[in-house]
Amino acid sequence: MSDESLQLTGKLLIAMPGLGDTPFAHSVIYMCAHDEGGGMGLIVNKPQQDVKFAQLLDQLDIPRAPHTRDIRVHYGGPVDLGRGFVLHSRDYVSQAGTLQVDDSIGMTATLDVLEDMAQGRGPNSSMLALGYAGWGPGQLEREIGRNGWLTCEASTDIIFGSANDQKWTGALKMMGIDPLLLSETAGRA
Repeated sequence: MSDESLQLTGKLLIAMPGLGDTPFAHSVIYMCAHDEGGGMGLIVNKPQQDVKFAQLLDQLDIPRAPHTRDIRVHYGGPVDLGRGFVLHSRDYVSQAGTLQVDDSIGMTATLDVLEDMAQGRGPNSSMLALGYAGWGPGQLEREIGRNGWLTCEASTDIIFGSANDQKWTGALKMMGIDPLLLSETAGRA
């Protein structure tokens, strides 16, 4: 497959077992952007253990309605951990700007989406991530070529689902792959 034919925006990356000792071990990444200049995505299956939505709103001085739903905060990737991104259903568009990734998912990285979510006016489905995964020109294509990642169509159930510990195996099963049969080494026929 040539680099020019690899279109990953709006797709899922599924970490192969060979990435076991990296921040990407067992990761499922939703690709928000990918072109000849590189790629950017958010890990959708690794919740932050020590960051809660209410605490984040307090730190940002964003008032919240009394019955604001709790949004799980995820580790989006190792780049720019202080920056937040919200993947969300397309029923929401930020006044400050939303990247429409595909027909069903948008991404907003401005405070107004958090303000709206805190008041119960945000998107119907959402996932909040701190940090992101990024690749330079050709880097992701090389990693895929070295058996680092599998790619598949995105599923809103995987992206917005609450069973984070089952998203990696769920994404593999969508592809018809039994996770127990994956090898850490690449081969060529």
